Amino acid sequence: MAQPTGDIGLIGLAVMGQNLILNMNDKGFNVVAYNRTTSKVDHFLANEAKGTNIQGAHSIEELVAKLKKPRKIILLVKAGSAVDSFIQQLEPHLDQGDIIIDGGNSHYPDSIRRTQELEAKGLLFVGSGVSGGEEGARYGPSLMPGGSPAAWPHIKEIFQATAAHVNGEPCCDWVGETGAGHYVKMVHNGIEYGDMQLIAEAYDILKRGLGLHEDEIAEIFTKWNTGVLDSFLIEITANILKFKDDDGEPLVVTLIGEAVFARCLSALKEERTRASKIIAGPEKEQFKGDRKQFIDDLEQALYASKIISYTQGFMLMRQTAQELGWNLNYAGIAQMWRGGCIIKSVFLGDITSAYQKNIKIESLLFDDFFNKAVHKAQPGWRRIVAQAVLWGIPTPAFSTALAFFDGYRSEIVPANILQAQRDYFGAHTFRVLPGKENERLKPGEDIHINWTGRGGNVSASTYLA
Repeated sequence: MAQPTGDIGLIGLAVMGQNLILNMNDKGFNVVAYNRTTSKVDHFLANEAKGTNIQGAHSIEELVAKLKKPRKIILLVKAGSAVDSFIQQLEPHLDQGDIIIDGGNSHYPDSIRRTQELEAKGLLFVGSGVSGGEEGARYGPSLMPGGSPAAWPHIKEIFQATAAHVNGEPCCDWVGETGAGHYVKMVHNGIEYGDMQLIAEAYDILKRGLGLHEDEIAEIFTKWNTGVLDSFLIEITANILKFKDDDGEPLVVTLIGEAVFARCLSALKEERTRASKIIAGPEKEQFKGDRKQFIDDLEQALYASKIISYTQGFMLMRQTAQELGWNLNYAGIAQMWRGGCIIKSVFLGDITSAYQKNIKIESLLFDDFFNKAVHKAQPGWRRIVAQAVLWGIPTPAFSTALAFFDGYRSEIVPANILQAQRDYFGAHTFRVLPGKENERLKPGEDIHINWTGRGGNVSASTYLA
């Protein structure tokens, strides 16, 4: 048989798979394509891949045979049982050191399990987050690979060449062990949804609060996209607001406004419709303040809330890394999100810098850049949330971000009352703060008090018999 020439194989010829193959081909790599329905392979080779160096395979055996060692095979199939099924089909045909790469939206515990199972058989596994949609896959996505560290040197060149580039640097780096790649992609998606909700709330404030037309709001978003809010989602929101339906009316009127409520209330559409006619809110008053200052305040409120969202995302990753023993590449994660993905924004470069200066920083709010940015934004942020409350416009993301910020900067929070309540009704005990001890109350000890005189002096226990 002829010497294998394939640099990498890919299973799954839906739009993401086809576009990623074409992207890798453009970068000079020889790709072997396979799909369970083999007619899709022939159609792809005769159409989108015509005139390229892309090879086709009509079986797992043929796919593996056409790949150079160590073989590298990407799975872009539906998350769950389909991934396990293809892994099982591939295993008998692979040799030690060959690499299976799951590029779908798998749940990270599945990637942890797959890494462990395949490494025990001498194979290597990579679970990689892929962000950027169809266009990103075709011209440069953000790639977040994690799994078996020994696999990275073999896939690094292909992955970093295929990824988007910002200032000559690839939006791809090694994330960490086992399920780290898919976990980071999950956090990315959480930040993405938060960004979308914040933007929707900003739109709602401008629309319902100031009474601006979509054309005026589009101009504001376009201006914001030239400053600290420069990002993909701000850019596309401006474009959405400019889009007109066949009758010349903005297509977004009922759609983006509705997105404000979509997170928790979308399933209650009929109830909300009835409630809007029965439950009265505040009387709508014409805005009499400085409109320009208000719009500037809203820009700062959106900026500060985004900073909080990213801060929480990185805190979440840090906590999970501690629990699972991962060594996450935080600076690299921020760098790989700077381009090719949905949450790409200008200040991801500042997050990269923060972690390059101090890899162990507990929170982005401890970094000088972000500390000063949020401090500057505070007055406008508070004015926006306060005004939205007075108008009766819901701002769950803006207000939650502000509440987290105020809670995070508080040395003492009212959890002492919660602990006392739990000890009162359930004898769950509490601990005394340093400096508050006395003869009866010792710091660091679990203490129960007979608050009513009718209860016992024995505390509840977590002991398992």
